[in-house]
This record gives sequence, C-alpha cells and structure tokens, in this order.
Amino acid sequence: MKLLSKVLYLNLFLFLFISCNKEDDLSLNDVAGIYEGTITSELANKSDAKSTSINENKAIAEITMVGNQIQVYCHSENFETTLMLDLFNDNENFQVCLTGNDFEEMYEHMYNFSSTHGGMMNNANQWADHLNNNHEQGDQHFGGFDMRHNTFEYTFNINGLNYHFQGVKQ
Repeated sequence: MKLLSKVLYLNLFLFLFISCNKEDDLSLNDVAGIYEGTITSELANKSDAKSTSINENKAIAEITMVGNQIQVYCHSENFETTLMLDLFNDNENFQVCLTGNDFEEMYEHMYNFSSTHGGMMNNANQWADHLNNNHEQGDQHFGGFDMRHNTFEYTFNINGLNYHFQGVKQ
C-alpha cells in the first residue's frame, strides 16, 4: 500500500511539474490575438495653446504574427493605424521595437541585422541584446506585452501626437 501511495504522489508531482513548465515556456505565438482596452490621446486645445485635453476611447488592437514580427492593427471610433514591430523575449515578457524605415526615422541610424533579431534566438533576454546592439542610451521605446497579465500596451506617435493603447487579451 505504501508503494502504491508513493507512486501516486510521484506521478502527481511529475504532472504538476510538467504542467508548470509548459505554462512558463512562452512562444512568439502567445502574443497573437485580440486585445480590448482603451486608447488615450493628449490633444492641444486650439483656442488656448497652453492647455491640453485628454481623450480616452474604447479600442481594439489586433496582433498577428508575420514571420518573426508582429502586425499591430489598432482602431477605435476616432483612431486607426497599422504597423509592423520586431518582437523580443525579455525574460517573462515580450518587448517590441520599430522595424525598417520606421526604426531608421525614429533612431536616425540603421538597424544592425547581424545582431540579435526578434524571434531568431532562444535566449531569455533578447531584449537586452537588442538594446546593447541597436540602441543608444536614452532611446525611447513604446510598449510591449506583460505575459503574466495577458496585456499589451503601446504608444503610437503619429504626426507628433501620442496615442497610448492599453488592453487585455480576449
């Protein structure tokens, strides 16, 4: 009887151990999906250049995997944009960065393709490698994925105005 109970406990332990490891093993596809939330913008008041108003609207971000990148289609009643972003492991989360011409316009230098590129290496912190190889101190980044809370946030800079999306995966 003792042997049977030990075998049962061992099997239960192995099952829980394997289950926990599978949950912790995130893949790039875990970020794809629909995120519902809000988009907030700060707009200057035309009648008084010193004052601003904050607008907040319900919004949706549709995240689609395209190779090792993601396509973000974000829309609300008064806002709509689509962009491509590189995706990088950052321990338990994923961070994003602009790609191609958007990267070059924002940071005023070319992307170092010989360094770590989103999704191509399996180390736990591609983000640190990306920052070291492609950015200078003070470079601004605009969002990412919190995998524990299934959230995505990103600040879109369009024509000098910032629109901040924050949402939860559905």
